[in-house]
Amino acid sequence: MSVLDEPLHFSPAPAALAPRAARVTLVGAGPGDPDLLTVRAERALRGASLVLYDHLVSREVLRLVPTGADLIYVGKESAHHTLPQEDICALMVRLARSGRALVRLKGGDPYIFGRGGEEVQALAAAGVPFEVVPGISAAQAAAAESGMPLTHRDHAASVVLATGHRRADNTDILDMDWAALARPRQTVVIYMGVGTLPTVCAQLMLHGLAADTPAALVERASQPGSRRVVGTLQTLPVLARLHEVRPPALLIVGGVVALHAQLAPRGQAVFS
Repeated sequence: MSVLDEPLHFSPAPAALAPRAARVTLVGAGPGDPDLLTVRAERALRGASLVLYDHLVSREVLRLVPTGADLIYVGKESAHHTLPQEDICALMVRLARSGRALVRLKGGDPYIFGRGGEEVQALAAAGVPFEVVPGISAAQAAAAESGMPLTHRDHAASVVLATGHRRADNTDILDMDWAALARPRQTVVIYMGVGTLPTVCAQLMLHGLAADTPAALVERASQPGSRRVVGTLQTLPVLARLHEVRPPALLIVGGVVALHAQLAPRGQAVFS
């Protein structure tokens, strides 16, 4: 595990003197189970010498990185950021410009609420070459292991992904397009919504979804200790408190949730 002592900000060298920047590979680590990595992602990890990784990257996935490689933790948890996002971007650019190829490892898929778009924008603006390796998203993993298809001819003709994370000023997330989220015959998946679950459920009901609309929280999808708490928009906030649901957990809302009793693997922990 390496520790960086030098400042994170940098002053670009003149173009004529700057060394050729090394490639940055932005890799989706998937939801945690290393068996769900893509072949391309595993190949990138096994060949890595420098890895910047996030909070939601599992230890099992990190074990694929060769012994002796430098691992730098730049994870962000609620109310605790190892580095601000702009400093992470600056660090990536600085390391690449120093000639070090690096793997930027992010949980799930980098382009689904992973801020991967912002990071490659910074790389592109700095003239740093990069590639993006997609990953299985938490929504896909939660749906598959919990018997809740994200789309189904009888229940959902569309799926909407949204974030329930509070804004930087810590106010409630009242600026979302609730009318669009509350449309019938669709599945809604809310990332990072445990802390704002009562608000999310109340707003979906206020904008047209029935109180008895099936809803579930899937905690630690694909990882040891994964479980699901199943109820309705009306009951789920109470159930979440009762069963002490903690992040990372996804909220899934819609008729497909009711299929879990038929389609989920037997033996998985279910609470209602």
